[in-house]
Amino acid sequence: MAVRKKQELELEISDIAFGGKGLAKVDGFAIFVDQAVPSDRVRVRITRKKKNYAEARIIEMIAPSPLRIDPPCRYSGYCGGCKWQFLDYDTQLHYKQRHVAESLEHIGLIEGVPVHAPVPSEKIFGYRNKMEFSCSDRRWLMPDELGREEISMGFAIGLHVPGTFHKVLDTEACLIQPELGNAILGDVREYIRASDRPVYGLRTHEGFWRFLMLRHSVAYDQWMVNIITSAEDRAAVQPLADRLTEKYPDIISVVNNITARKAGIAVGESEIRLAGAPVIRDKIGPYEFEISANSFFQTNTRGAARLYDIVKQYAELTGNETVFDLYCGTGTISICLSDAARDVIGIELAESSVADARKNCERNNISNCRFISGDIKDCLEGVGVTPDVMVIDPPRVGMHKDVVRQVLEIGPERIVYVSCNPATLARDLAMIKDAYQVLEVTPVDMFPHTWHIESVAKLRKK
Repeated sequence: MAVRKKQELELEISDIAFGGKGLAKVDGFAIFVDQAVPSDRVRVRITRKKKNYAEARIIEMIAPSPLRIDPPCRYSGYCGGCKWQFLDYDTQLHYKQRHVAESLEHIGLIEGVPVHAPVPSEKIFGYRNKMEFSCSDRRWLMPDELGREEISMGFAIGLHVPGTFHKVLDTEACLIQPELGNAILGDVREYIRASDRPVYGLRTHEGFWRFLMLRHSVAYDQWMVNIITSAEDRAAVQPLADRLTEKYPDIISVVNNITARKAGIAVGESEIRLAGAPVIRDKIGPYEFEISANSFFQTNTRGAARLYDIVKQYAELTGNETVFDLYCGTGTISICLSDAARDVIGIELAESSVADARKNCERNNISNCRFISGDIKDCLEGVGVTPDVMVIDPPRVGMHKDVVRQVLEIGPERIVYVSCNPATLARDLAMIKDAYQVLEVTPVDMFPHTWHIESVAKLRKK
């Protein structure tokens, strides 16, 4: 049977593919269905047709799968924040484990590696320590909001509809951030709506109010509010900062990032401190970290502590080793390994992250970590030290081939590979599997209700 674009089909969903979409087959031809789970019986419309697969969306749920649960969030299925709320959490973990194992086997052609059950997130709601909400001059309506005259379409602050840059839901509450964050969001919404400054248009690129970023310290239960605007106008933002700090004592920092760039990224070209401190502090294990508005910090603090415990376990440090930490960011892994190693050398491209890493070492009185700023493929060979252990935590795209080549030439006895993408994890391990044995892999769930999964792989030189 030939599958055509805009065709309607009745399908039985048989699996969930990596990427979170349901999978059905018509005469062996794969069709990926958004928001579908195994055992769903659905009527779909084909939205995209390629040579080897098609994509579809559900137009009628004929018979729902027994795996489905009622999602607690009213935006589930419409918001791009967390797309798996309709799956029981244990089921989510089952499929995440499978996706890691199948990536190793099918992409990496690596068989027989134990992939352990994922380490679950301590909290499955209220776990995110950072949220970004977009402002828009046009609100994307939910089905129950269509046709209601009392709802204005001229303003929204919230999260995006999946796969879009201009469709913004007016999000009243996001369940994956702590509860106080939603109260702050509500007050900011009320203030912006009453303001005489215009909301930013995501198509016109005109307007003042752009983003709201909230950061939460788990260790100290304190908050940073970052108001991102398109221009500097302290008279517009200072009263909002004053109102928030007066109402919520747990807000210890309010800053205003300013950017005229058209890119939809909540990072300022400049920053003004409006109230309180310029940073907040949080802890991973015994170590304390300063977090500024634009710092990188793992978004699930409790999950990060579990992740780094596994990295430390897999590194098998005795106190005598030299460790390389590639793609070290702000030094969190380096610092968490410092008490068990002789020396830790971190390498990171972003100079601002290296500066933060050095400050974090000073804050924690750590003297056996040093950091090199530069592109790993250009500076790894020149470090002048041979590591006993190498920790590699690359971005989603994985390692550059030149980095892989240099890792093989250096040949540390042990490698701990940390990945946020099972596909590139498998690809990179395939490139070094002739020299290194993959002993085991532990997935760590940092992102409940999404298909994303972190993994830690333990490798030993053959």
